[in-house]
This record gives sequence, C-alpha cells and structure tokens, in this order.
Amino acid sequence: MLSLQAFGNLWSLVANSGFAVQLVLLILIGFSVLSWAITYRKYNLFREARRQSQAFHSYFHTTSSLAAIHAECEQFPKSPLAGIFKGAYYELQQEIEAGRGSSPVVRNWSGIQRAVRRAAQIEMTALESSLNWLATTAAVTPFIGLFGTVIGIINAFQGLGEGSTTTIQAVAPGISEALVATAAGLFAAIPAVITYNQFLGDLKVFGAEMDDFSIELLNLLERSFSG
Repeated sequence: MLSLQAFGNLWSLVANSGFAVQLVLLILIGFSVLSWAITYRKYNLFREARRQSQAFHSYFHTTSSLAAIHAECEQFPKSPLAGIFKGAYYELQQEIEAGRGSSPVVRNWSGIQRAVRRAAQIEMTALESSLNWLATTAAVTPFIGLFGTVIGIINAFQGLGEGSTTTIQAVAPGISEALVATAAGLFAAIPAVITYNQFLGDLKVFGAEMDDFSIELLNLLERSFSG
C-alpha cells in the first residue's frame, strides 16, 4: 500500500503536471469509475440470474402444469430460463388458438422453435449489455495513458531545452509526471480486462444452460402437444 508520504508525492506530481496530462488523467478516472460501476452491476446481475435460474429449473421439473409454471415466471425476472419459457408458452398458446380443434394439438412447431430462439437471443442480449464498455476500457485506456506520457515527456524536454542546466535532476520531475499517466492507464485497463474475461466465461455458461433448457422445453412440448 502507498504510504501517506508516497500518496502526497503522487498527488504533488498530478497537481504540478501540465494541462494535457491532467486532462488525460481526468479521462482515465472517468473510464475507471464507469467500468467499476458496470462491473458491480454485472456481478450482481449474473449472481442473481444464476440463483433464479437454478430455482426456476427446479420448479420446472417439479411442476407438471405449464400454466402454473408460466404464472410463477414473474417470481424469476432475472432468470434467462424463465424468459425462454415465457416466449415459448406465448407462442404455444397462439398455435393452439390458431388450430381451434377440440384437443390442444400443435401442427406447426417451427413457430415455437423460432420463438424459443428469439427469446434466448433477447435474454443473451440483456446479459451482454454494457460489456462492450469494459472491452473498450481495456483496449483504449493504456493508449490514452501512453498519449499523456508522450505529451508530458515532450513538455519536459522542451523545458530542459529552454533551461540553463541539462542534468537529470532538471528533467526527472517532468518525466515522473508524465509516467503517472501510463500508470493511470494501466490501473484502469487491468481490472477491466480481468472482469471482462470473467464475464465472458459466465456468458458461455449461461448460453450452454439456455441451449440445454431450450432443447428440454421443446422436447416436453412436442411430447405433450403433438398430434
């Protein structure tokens, strides 16, 4: 951890740096704060989605009434599996009403299959939202920091050329100020890379679970409503 003196020295470097470096640092702070906010929100969303999906899947296996399952979907608003079931159930009702037969028989299964795929895409899109910002933060902030460093070093050498002394003591403070921008860029980028890759792994798991549930649901509906 930074000592109080080290923190004071760092703050002094930032305060005494040029306008361009300070602007770069402000931009990097904005990227970092927003990426951490997205990370916190996504972590809570994925945790709740996992919990609700497990609960919904258990309820799905223990309940034989599709209408009861559909009514219970409102208790699982974050579960992508519940979203897939609602999409399939709505299309199933439309197909049964279109048939107008004495028994609930579905003739056109392609419509229900498309509804399941569409619902899965909607749920995956909701899970993926805002992750592109983490990817952007991870890719861009090191270069923004490097840009601030280059500007700072240019200013330091310009000041050195205008001065009367050419010692390392004369140029070292300017270079130190410039390197703060690189450190800030890495500070913003590294957590974004880690969390983005972690969330990508979670999305693959969610995608596999949704694919398995879609197949399981379609098989159940075909067994129950095929003519």
